[in-house]
Amino acid sequence: MPSGWPSRKREQRGSQRSWDQLNDGNRTHDDTEMADIKTNGAANSMEGDGSNEGEYSATAGEIRRETTTDAMLSSQSRVEYKTYRRRWFGLCQLILLNIIVSWDWLTYAPVALTTAEFFNTTTTVINWLSTAFLFSFVAASPITYYTLYSYGPKRSIIAASGLLLVGNWIRYGGTRSSPPSFRAVMVGQILIGLAQPFVLAAPTRYSDIWFSPRGRVAATAIASLANPFGGALGQLIDPFIATKASDIAPLTLYVAIISSVATIPSFFIPAHPPTPVAPSSTHSRPSIKAQVSQLTGSTTFWLIFLAFAVYVGFFNSFSSLLTQILTPYNYSESDSGIAGAVLILVGLVVAAVSSPLVDKYKRYLPIIKFLVPVLAVCYLAFIWAPPSRTIAAPYIICAVLGASSFTLVPVALEWAVEVTFPVGPELTSVVFWTGGQLLGGLFIIVSDALMDGPDADPPFNLQRALIFEAVIALVVAPFVLALGYVGSVKTRRLEVDSGEGVLTREGTVGGSF
Repeated sequence: MPSGWPSRKREQRGSQRSWDQLNDGNRTHDDTEMADIKTNGAANSMEGDGSNEGEYSATAGEIRRETTTDAMLSSQSRVEYKTYRRRWFGLCQLILLNIIVSWDWLTYAPVALTTAEFFNTTTTVINWLSTAFLFSFVAASPITYYTLYSYGPKRSIIAASGLLLVGNWIRYGGTRSSPPSFRAVMVGQILIGLAQPFVLAAPTRYSDIWFSPRGRVAATAIASLANPFGGALGQLIDPFIATKASDIAPLTLYVAIISSVATIPSFFIPAHPPTPVAPSSTHSRPSIKAQVSQLTGSTTFWLIFLAFAVYVGFFNSFSSLLTQILTPYNYSESDSGIAGAVLILVGLVVAAVSSPLVDKYKRYLPIIKFLVPVLAVCYLAFIWAPPSRTIAAPYIICAVLGASSFTLVPVALEWAVEVTFPVGPELTSVVFWTGGQLLGGLFIIVSDALMDGPDADPPFNLQRALIFEAVIALVVAPFVLALGYVGSVKTRRLEVDSGEGVLTREGTVGGSF
């Protein structure tokens, strides 16, 4: 490993040494106090019957605990915490890769009918390109978590770049063979899917290392929401490039070239800041086993995970199938592409405005409780949008759905980190996104199974799939509204950063808890 890239274990050893040095200093001070107590105790014993020995021993223990805690707080207060401009370089690269990996995912979905014609197959088979991509995320999530936990975001970003390079050019090779090889394209799609968790799960870990509490939500939002922005580019641009079946190979080539160029800066980003940016950045993480145990026992975690996984899953499914939802009602592929772009671009604008406000006021839970019912109502309302055969209805509902979804994602991710601290942000992020991608793949399969046949009016419509989405979305909403009444909602990391909570040697949070 090159110099300047300390592993998590080396960081933990450094943290351990700091604690040992701190405690050595405490022992010197404590021993002086203890000596005075013992001298006074001995004098009193000579004068009396020695019955006060236990009392002096208890007093010494109290002094030891008090002086240790005071020294810990004093040591933390003397550390200078600062952020570095170089953090923007790594954040920009995370943004770029998240854009690219999402565009790669939706290369073919916005032009599903044209792609099916190119490969001489059905749209059901083409849908498996999106489904396999989402399931690949699930397969790669354990190694993603280990990479982020042990080596940090830089190694994760490099791993994603390598997979993106190989996957894109395999896809292009598949489109250039004669006849076109759908299997080769599927292999490339799976490799790109394996790359996604390495960059999609990294923003919370990156913001935890490089950004202060005042900027973490915004940093997580920008990097995480860049992913659907790439999807918006695909929804908007691909239908204009691939207007006929023979355009699929050039489309794949253009995406491969852009993806290749985007991976180059990954090898030059800094691995970590020279000094910590906040008190919460200085502690050693609990072991993997301890973190998993804490998460599985947290009611709050499971409630927010349920909502995140279901609504991200529906968003993934909805984005992948939007063309097939609208085209039976005489919408063109360009119309559905614009609807997908509205879904994502409006969401990005709203998230860009709301994230700094969330960073300032830290009102995580009220925002989550407001947005989840809005999302549920949007999925319900969209049942009647395609049959209206008006362009306004899908566009308006997509705009509200995108604004709510994009605002919710970074808030939920950061709030989960706060309430589960000192569990590492990489674990909550990987688990959340894995749930969303897994359910997204399953929802695509279910939706495809619910598609009406050729004798329906109109043929091959997805109305039953929209009803399925609305029912599940409405059922999940009350679980989120129970947060605050069920489970702990303390923002533990914020309390440590503000000095209200104290990090112990074991990596747990004390003080006000």
